[in-house]
Amino acid sequence: MRNKEAVNKEVMVDEKGLRILEIDPWLEPYKGDLEMRMSRYEGVKKELLGENKSFKDFANGHDYFGFHRTNTGWFYREWAPAADALFLIGDFNDWDRTTHEMTKKENGIWEIFIPGKGTLKHQSRVKVHVVHDGQGKDRVPLYVTRAVQDPETYDFCGQIWKPYRNYKWQDAGFQGDKSKEPIIYEAHIGMAQEKEAIGTYKEFEENILPRIKELGYNTIQFMALMEHPYYGSFGYHVSNFFAASSRFGTPDELKSLVDKAHDMGIRVLMDIVQSHAVKNIYEGINEFDGTDYQFFHSGEKGTHSAWDSKLFNYGKREVIHFLLSNVKYWMEEYHLDGFRFDGVTSMLYHDHGLGTAFDNYAKYFSLNTDVEAVTYLQFANELIKEIKPEALSVAEDMSGMPGMCLPIEDGGIGFDYRLSMGMPDYWFKMLKVNDHDWSMQTLWKELSAGRPGEKRIGYVESHDQALVGDKTLIFSMADKEMYWHMDKESQNMAIDRAVALHKMIRFITISMGTEGYLTFMGNEFGHPEWVDFPREGNGWSYKYCRRQWSISDNPLLRYEDLKHFDGAMVQFMDRKGMMGVAPEQLWLDENRKIIAFRKKDHIFIFNFHPTESYANLEIPIHRDGKYKVVLDTDEEKFGGFNRIAHDIKYEVHPLDMDPNVKGISVYSPSRTAIVLKKL
Repeated sequence: MRNKEAVNKEVMVDEKGLRILEIDPWLEPYKGDLEMRMSRYEGVKKELLGENKSFKDFANGHDYFGFHRTNTGWFYREWAPAADALFLIGDFNDWDRTTHEMTKKENGIWEIFIPGKGTLKHQSRVKVHVVHDGQGKDRVPLYVTRAVQDPETYDFCGQIWKPYRNYKWQDAGFQGDKSKEPIIYEAHIGMAQEKEAIGTYKEFEENILPRIKELGYNTIQFMALMEHPYYGSFGYHVSNFFAASSRFGTPDELKSLVDKAHDMGIRVLMDIVQSHAVKNIYEGINEFDGTDYQFFHSGEKGTHSAWDSKLFNYGKREVIHFLLSNVKYWMEEYHLDGFRFDGVTSMLYHDHGLGTAFDNYAKYFSLNTDVEAVTYLQFANELIKEIKPEALSVAEDMSGMPGMCLPIEDGGIGFDYRLSMGMPDYWFKMLKVNDHDWSMQTLWKELSAGRPGEKRIGYVESHDQALVGDKTLIFSMADKEMYWHMDKESQNMAIDRAVALHKMIRFITISMGTEGYLTFMGNEFGHPEWVDFPREGNGWSYKYCRRQWSISDNPLLRYEDLKHFDGAMVQFMDRKGMMGVAPEQLWLDENRKIIAFRKKDHIFIFNFHPTESYANLEIPIHRDGKYKVVLDTDEEKFGGFNRIAHDIKYEVHPLDMDPNVKGISVYSPSRTAIVLKKL
């Protein structure tokens, strides 16, 4: 490795690399910027790899740095270019800061060989004493694959993880069903249990995986897997990039969890955080070699003002190597099926998108754009596909950067999907509007709008909408009534409205045309409490840092009805291959609050009117046939009023509105969604 910045080397761009202009002609004025994007991608790639190497060959930092056992002993290596001296310390030498001095090699690399295979024992604890400008600090090794916290001092240190027997994977050949778009269950291991304590990998495997399988979700997205010192950060202030969080269990237990998910046919994604890092010095990578610029930008540029964290220098060769090695390590060590990249907007722009309204294309191609971050994301996506072609990558980007989810060879950044972050914002704004004033045109526009050729993950609420200080969708609608009227025998108009809209909003979001869908654990059944991690302000309580699964299993409560509908909805969309299928016909009626559309041989009808039911709602079909209701939100088992018959056949006939138009007439109750299938 050379201690130098990766150069922005200009190379010629083939016209085929700008297919993005054919996909989105509105980008034509920014052709030069797109050419620069591809030129920089090719130039830096050549600088890093040379002529023949792949990113898979390049991203092997974890195989060289850190601790590695041989037949005769252990090698330990670090990259610390500005350090004056390094000393390995730990259980094995009684934490003596003088006995095991490391040797400085070329390019800022330090190395030590410790004779004897048993010198560093499984689960022994280690640190490295780093000296810079006469000052020494005990640090957690950069590439350590396990970090543990002392329960009394709360101090983190590295731990050797070399069990007598390596974990034996059982998922040989698992790829997931590549034909199925992702229906994602977003989950947090620690708060996934009902007990008022931190849950474990093993408990999730035994208690929660079967629930996810039963509901029909085909993908799990795990949050907070990367080690982080503060539990309440939701895992977003990462300290040890190669270590799975030890507060949830051991590496082998996480592997078993992934293995079991694969056995159930469920893909596993990880919420990977490479947009920033925790600023803590003793737990994390900040100032490891004594400088603030080893991994990050120096000074103010290297600090995120809103997140109080450190910002990577994506133009530095060694940083690219570290982060790409991180991607490869998680995929190969834990058999992950891809990632959701957190904080992509923050990476893309020098102002991190804070306060910027991305209301025209010029905002994406200005001096505010961090082109080094764009290039890094292209590299990361290329590496992911090299390792596992069927793997998925999802971008958390609220800016809507053009080309985010187009292939790199077409001028894109290479993600498979972007999170449609405007959808939950839209829904929560709608709840503040009187139901009679909901606009069907706006609803259609908000849920169907997207970049041409780019896939989206639609959702109503993720973990963001469940955090303390905010309210979940159902809590926004029902508020305190949830505490008194969620039993099935209770009569309450606020609860009836909340239950009906909870189902309709989710169903139209998943069915409108997005290619993927996501929900946060527990929200599928209308979890009554927000998420609040233990902190000083709540007496370090875990009361709101858990999921109350028992209420969704209680046959006397309406949470069970919502759970049953969510499972039916997910399985219907997945089984019928409806995900990502664009509507072929659309009918809107603003006055009657109706949205209807056809997908394949199914007709979806949504009646959002708060009070009006229509005995003979006419839907123009323009083709002969018979239809039958196959799913509706008003079924009694889904907490509805059972107003819709499933045994009636609706035959296409000339409509009263216009005898020259053929269609069907159906009963459409208020606040109800219906799906009819052509027989």
